[in-house]
Formats: sequence, C-alpha cells, structure tokens
Amino acid sequence: MKAYENKVSNYILLIISYCLYAKASPVGSLFLLTITAITYLFALLIERKQSYGKRIYILVGAMLSLLPLTIFKYYNFILENIRDLFSAIDISIGLPGLNWAIPLGISFYSFQAVGYLFDVYYKRIKAEHNWWDYMLFVGFFPQIVSGPISKAKDLLPQIKSERDFNYDKCVEGLRWLLWGFFLKIAVADRLALYINNVLDNYPVQTGSSCLVASILYAFQIYTDFAGYSLMAIGVGAIMGFELINNFRRPYLAVSVTDFWRRWHISLSTWLKDYVYIPLGGNRCSKLTNYFNIFVTFLVSGIWHGASWTFIVWGILHGIFQIIEKMLGLQKYDKNNFIRIIRILITFFLVTFAWIFFRMTNLNAAIDVVCKIFTDLEPSIYMTGSHIQDLLIVTPLLVVILKDWIEEFSNFSLFHNKFRIIRWCSYFVVLFYILLFGVFDASSFIYANF
Repeated sequence: MKAYENKVSNYILLIISYCLYAKASPVGSLFLLTITAITYLFALLIERKQSYGKRIYILVGAMLSLLPLTIFKYYNFILENIRDLFSAIDISIGLPGLNWAIPLGISFYSFQAVGYLFDVYYKRIKAEHNWWDYMLFVGFFPQIVSGPISKAKDLLPQIKSERDFNYDKCVEGLRWLLWGFFLKIAVADRLALYINNVLDNYPVQTGSSCLVASILYAFQIYTDFAGYSLMAIGVGAIMGFELINNFRRPYLAVSVTDFWRRWHISLSTWLKDYVYIPLGGNRCSKLTNYFNIFVTFLVSGIWHGASWTFIVWGILHGIFQIIEKMLGLQKYDKNNFIRIIRILITFFLVTFAWIFFRMTNLNAAIDVVCKIFTDLEPSIYMTGSHIQDLLIVTPLLVVILKDWIEEFSNFSLFHNKFRIIRWCSYFVVLFYILLFGVFDASSFIYANF
C-alpha cells in the first residue's frame, strides 16, 4: 500500500513541477522535457554498450543535452564577437540573432541531467529505467530554477523510497524556509535598492560610494542565492526530501579555495567531478594542475553567463587559487589572529571579482574599479532617510553576526535548547519580514543563469 501511495505522490509532484515550470516558462518546459528524454535514453544506451560504443554515446548524449543551453545562452554572445572580429578588418556579416528569452533554470537542470549521464558512464550509478522517476529527478520543482544541482545517487533513491511524514524534518524545513525568506526579502532585496542606485549610476557616484556598494553587493548576492537555496531545501524537507545545502558561511573562508568549498557547493562539486578530475585534478605535475584549475573556473565563468564580465570573473577566481596553491595558502591556520586577517583578505578578493560579475559589461566594471582606486573623495551616497539606512544595515549585521557565531561556537537561536528562545527567534524574524521586507516580486539573481 505504501509503495502505491509513494508512486501516486511522485506523479502528483511531477505534475506540480511541470505545471509550475510551464507557467513560468512555457517554451522552456519543452526543452526541459527534451533534455530529460535525451539523457534518459542515452543513459540506457551507455549501460548496454561496451567501452567503444559508450564513448560515442556519452559524447553525443552530452552534446545534444547541452545544445539548447549553448544556443539560448551563448549563440548571441558568440555571434556578437564574430561580428566584432570581422568588423575590425572592415568585413560586415549579417548572421541573424536569437531573440528568444533564455528558458528559466536551463543551466541548472542541464548540468544536473548531464551529471547523471556521466555518472552512468563512469559506473557510479546504474541507469534509471523508470521514466517517471527520472522526469521528477530532473524537473523537481523546488530546485529547478536556481538549484541546488543534485546528484542522481542522492536524489533518485529518495524519489523511489517510501516517505512518511517526519515531524522533525518538517520543523527543520520550516526553519530553513523562514530564514530563506528573511535573507531574500529583508536583506537581499533591501540591499538591492541601495546598490542599484549607486552601481547603475556609477559615473556620477564617488569612488567611496562604489566601494560601499560593491561590498554590499557581495552580501546581496549571498543572501539572495542562499535565501533561494534555503527555501528549496525547506520545501524539500517538508515533503521528506534532503537536498544539498549550497552554502556554509562562505565569507568566513580563509582562502578563495576555501570559499569554493563553502559557496554554491553543488556547482563547485559538479565542476570538480565532471571537469577538474577528468582533466587530471591534482594527480599530475604542478603546471598541469594549475592549468586544470584555470580551465575549471573558466568553465564556471562561462556557465554563469554569456558575457566577458563572467569570463573575467571566472578567470580571476582561477588565478587567485593558482597563486594560493603556489604559495601554500589554501590550508587553514590555527592562529585565530592570522585566520581573521586571511578571512578579510579573502573577502576583499572575492568582492573585487564580484564587481565584474555585477556590471553589465567589461568597460563598466573597469570604470568602477578605477573609480574606487582613484576617486578618493570620502563622501558616500545615502538614501536620504535614517530609517531606510537602518533597514539596510540592521538585518545585514544580523546575518554577519549569525554566521560569525555559528562559525566559532555552537550557539544557535533557531536550534537553541530552550523553547522560549527558539520561538521568540521565529516570531522576531517573521514580524521583521512582514513589517520591513521588500515585497516587490523581484526575481532571484541566479534565476537568470
């Protein structure tokens, strides 16, 4: 009876997932179905073939699966650069551009499906024969827009297993959901009001204002993306699923290498398993290892967007990690004072790279960097309202303090052993969201990727 109930619940989840996605991206749902079908069929073919045939199937399957992503996300970028190249030698070409919007979340579910295909190829898992379960694995609605990018070995067994109501999981899911809403609505969207006013109008702003806005953007993208991830984890937990936690206090990392162990963990794991290790990882000469790191983060930059700003952002992270490895700085230091210094240095390196991530083009990013280092006027842009300034600073300090306390101690408000402290924490956060949250239906930053 329970097995039957589980099948029915999976069918319902599948219908809900596709209906929600089709409502947000009608054309995108066709590509979701197409990529799902390609990886499902090619995984079955790979499982049945010997070594030579498998190599052909994995190449064709991966290329076909990534073709929609390549066309929608990179066609115009490649075309523009070809046009610029030919115009430099006075040759005009009239190749047509693509005006369709990028299907929502295509980068996430494409990588998840292709990761499954490679796992079958490397015999880490067996090919999934149940079409409906595999459809749900690729299209599971909490994670389809902005991840996390789940592995088949983690999520498929949960889809197949019996899921009874679990009170503890449900409570934990509600906690994740509440904190996720706080990060997005009370912190990220409030920070966006200030950041957009400064960085979208950087020519008339001082270098100090651009510096402050750049630092705040580091927290905006963290709280925006972590907020979505926690909501996805929370919804999953309420339904009995355990999704990977994408973040582990990334701005308390002691190196850029450590940052990538804490930031967008599902993507960094995907890049390690399917790009870095196949290239040779660190089981090679130092020079080859540095090349592998560089290529991995170049791929990361390209994955994030079809723009030179994202490519430079990825290259910077690759270069930072290569330098760290050359100097032996990728490890922890037991001295707390040195650790704090390294945390600050890492934060400012990551924030510097975020400037290229945030700006719409390379010239604008370089202009902002130059303005920060050359325009030393101390005046900083203010909102004009002390209340608005407090609404920006207060929740941000709460996030910083929470991360700091959880990093260096076992104290937690949401998991406190005293019930009164836990419930007071829930209500304070809830009322803050309702009273001071920015409810303007703004999209999540990573939904654009």
